[in-house]
Amino acid sequence: MLQAEIKSLLKEDISILIKVPNSAKHYLCDCGEASLLTVKEVQSVSAVFISHTHIDHFSNFDGIFRHQIGSGEKIVICGPKNIHQQIEARLKSYTWNLIDENAIVYEIREIVSREEINVYKIHPPHWNLELIKTQNFLFENEYVNVDFAILDHKTDSIAYLFKEKDSVTFNENASEFKKGKWISELKTAFENNDSDKEIQIEETVYRASAFFHLLTRNTGYKLGVIMDHAVCEDNYEKIKTVFKGADLVYIETFYKDEDQEFAKINYHSFASASGKVMNECEVKEAIPIHFSRRYVESDQLEIETAFYKAFQGN
Repeated sequence: MLQAEIKSLLKEDISILIKVPNSAKHYLCDCGEASLLTVKEVQSVSAVFISHTHIDHFSNFDGIFRHQIGSGEKIVICGPKNIHQQIEARLKSYTWNLIDENAIVYEIREIVSREEINVYKIHPPHWNLELIKTQNFLFENEYVNVDFAILDHKTDSIAYLFKEKDSVTFNENASEFKKGKWISELKTAFENNDSDKEIQIEETVYRASAFFHLLTRNTGYKLGVIMDHAVCEDNYEKIKTVFKGADLVYIETFYKDEDQEFAKINYHSFASASGKVMNECEVKEAIPIHFSRRYVESDQLEIETAFYKAFQGN
């Protein structure tokens, strides 16, 4: 199951680390101050997901990069329109005369629209952008695929949904045969819906479908991160489309209900509004995050109380 940890304290800029079970590679959502984020964790990050490039979500990019340079790894960065130019500008602001061209590679994926993702490559020492291709999906590997919604925050703000790949388990207690490579072959046939696949077990060949009843498909865990967004119906329709039925969602809840006029002016959300849309999405668990720095711990408690009251439909 995917696990998320908030790495920033109450008055710090937001950053969330997402850990993948059985993998040494993690994902980072936004690059806020994040004093709880360790160097070791930064070095384990294989992909960074930027919601938008307001300073409180992007200010620590240089600090993250500082601990990745020299790894020789390819790091993926996903973000809104023009993210490639902003990354390039940050990297070119330093002197790189002592850095080898193989020290690191960034693959930047610019979200132009739901169907258009521009993929760029950039590496030292000159950090010149190269457009590689345009694709219609954002991110997928053997562990997860990542869906997204483009929300309005008076600029594009990307909300991300991390969907763990479905898994198939074998009920060995219900089988009379010895374990062997046939089980993995059976799982592959099941995942490919290949009923006629021939499976050899102890010198006898069977149709794969004869043993499908021994398998169970486990739906992958869905974890969402929704950062800054205006309280408006268009945003909420997009959120409902992508995050409906998610297992866990962290959602921006910048203001208290009594300060919702500030939320309107600044294109942010407030406590009960965020709770209500999570209720309408029928997510299993929702957690309010990213509070205004004007607030202290007692204000955070007030926000959480109003949020959960709305989330529970009270």
